[in-house]
This record gives sequence, C-alpha cells and structure tokens, in this order.
Amino acid sequence: MPIIFKRLVVLMRAHVDKASWQLLFMATLIHMLVTWGLLWLSNESALLPLSTFFYYYVVTTSTVGYGDFSATTDFGRLVVAIIQIPFGLALFGVLLGKAGQFVTYWVRRGMTGEKDFAHLQNHIVIFGWHDVRTKKMVDYILGDNKREDRKIVLAVTEAMEHPLLSYPEVAFARLTSFTDDEQLSRINIERADKIIIDGDDDNQTFTTALKLSRVVKPEAHISAHFLDDSKALLLREHCKNVECSASMSAEILVRAMQDPGSSRVQEELLSTLHGDTQFSLALPAEVSCLTFGDIFGYFKQHHDATLLGVAHDINALNMDLNPPLDYNITGGDILHYIAPQRVLASEVDWSSLCSKNSS
Repeated sequence: MPIIFKRLVVLMRAHVDKASWQLLFMATLIHMLVTWGLLWLSNESALLPLSTFFYYYVVTTSTVGYGDFSATTDFGRLVVAIIQIPFGLALFGVLLGKAGQFVTYWVRRGMTGEKDFAHLQNHIVIFGWHDVRTKKMVDYILGDNKREDRKIVLAVTEAMEHPLLSYPEVAFARLTSFTDDEQLSRINIERADKIIIDGDDDNQTFTTALKLSRVVKPEAHISAHFLDDSKALLLREHCKNVECSASMSAEILVRAMQDPGSSRVQEELLSTLHGDTQFSLALPAEVSCLTFGDIFGYFKQHHDATLLGVAHDINALNMDLNPPLDYNITGGDILHYIAPQRVLASEVDWSSLCSKNSS
C-alpha cells in the first residue's frame, strides 16, 4: 500500500502544471462526497452534519488529527484508512503545490515586470531607468507629504528585475518598446495622470514623448528631460502638452560663480526631502477677483509661503515671474510658490479673499 500511495502522489504531482484549478477543485469535491457517502453507509452519524463534516474532513485529511472527531465503526475506520486519508492527502499535496506555484508565478511576474497594470487610473509613470537618478526621483515624489496617493509605475526596456522592490508604492513594468500601443496598454497610459520620460538617450526620450503626447488624456502632464537643448525646443514646438527640461549645468555653474551659493538654492527649491520646496497650485475656476498682492500677503501669513510668479498654462510657457502687486489673477491660472510643504486648494479660503478684495 505505501508503494502504491507514493506512486500515486508522484503521478499527481507530475501533473500539477497540467491540472487546472477547476479540475483540482472538482476532484476534491468528488472525494469529499465519496467520503461523506461511505461514512453515511458506515452509520457515522456524528460526522455527517455539514459543518462538522467539513471541519473533520480538513483536519483528518491533512493529518493534523485533533481527535475531537473520528470514525467509531469498523467500516468507518476502514473508509478513513483506505479512501479518505491516502487519496485526500494526495489531493492536498497537489493543491498546496499548485498554490505555491501560483504565488511564485505572481511574485516572479512582479520582479520581471510582466504584470498587467491596465486597471490603474490617475497613476504616475516613469519611463527609463538610471541607477542613481531614478531612485532620487521616486524619493522626491514620495517626499511630498501632501501628494495624492497614487501608484507609481516604473517602465523600462532593459532586461532587468524590479530595482525598487523595497518601495511598495512602485510597480515595475518591462516593455519591449515605449512607443508600441499594445505595450503601452499594459500600463494604461491613456489613464495616467503624470508622466516622466527619462530615456536612455535624447532620441528615445524624443520619440517616446512624441508618441505619448497623442495618446494621453487631455489633462495629463508629461515631463521630458533632454541633454540637447535643440531637441527640447523642437518638442516644445510640436507637443504643447509636454514640459521639456534640458541640462542646466552651464547656467548653474555661471550663477554659482557670480552669486556664490546659487547652486544650493537650486537644490533646496527642487528637493522635497529637506528645506523649503517649490510647488504649484492651480486656482479654482470660480476665482476671478484677485490680484497678485492679495494672494501674496495671504499665502505668507497663513501658509508661510512666498509666491514666485503666475503661469497661464500647465507647462508654464506663458509665465510672469515676480509680477507687480496689482497683477490680476483669474481662475485656471497657476501659482508657483516656495513653502515648507504643499498648499492644497482646499486649504485656501478663496471666498474670504474675494470678499475682502471686493470690499
């Protein structure tokens, strides 16, 4: 009997990969019904109620055996010894093997970037991986303690495993191309809210930005980083919904030479991890009666924030830095300011500001 049992277990485990969940559950259900029927024929009345039988079946078949329920008749014990435990234990082994295989499969998919994220909405997507810079970007995103809680998807084309496993907020997707529609649908790019493109080179960044500018939702914002100013200028001309940034090393070096400490000011303004940071805030559509001076004093008094300027579009192509105090501001304009933390639109008493200005 032990030899037959071992061969049965080996045979069933060899078919774990081929056996579907439906087949395994059906086999388990049939085994439970056969066991219950044979126990009924054995007059094991104490084991027959549904709740009792299910508990008894799991405990006995898994060989835990608490002993609070057991067969009492000779025929019942024979059923348990020959039918219930040998066949049930084999089924349990296959089920556990299948479950372990399933968990391993999903963990592996997460590490290799094969998962599908088509269910995500209003998420952040970072295209491209750089050993130091990408991790810093993620740290800066998470350092904003008032940021909207949304998933970050890191999309790469390199053959690599998830480089940021210690960040539960970051999902990993390995794509064959940043411009293929089928690949982009895996990360639901059409419903993404914020996108950063930091490709291996300017050519990849340019083609990716050009592709994404036509498939994202109208209110989505795309940021693309270039080393070559000419490509940034060209993309600005053709894609108004892409904010292009280029290397500012020359400007920063000259400014640091002429005004020592300027580079540290830049670092402080851009980092959410320490010091005051530069943020932006879109004015609600109903605001139409304010001046720059009205908001300047309010922000400094109530939020310890200093206004830098006003932009009239999301990419700040049309911006007025340090405008006069009587500069008119309307709904939809975007305020750029420095503050210890982000100021949310819901935290500003717009009605009070408007009524004060009207009076």
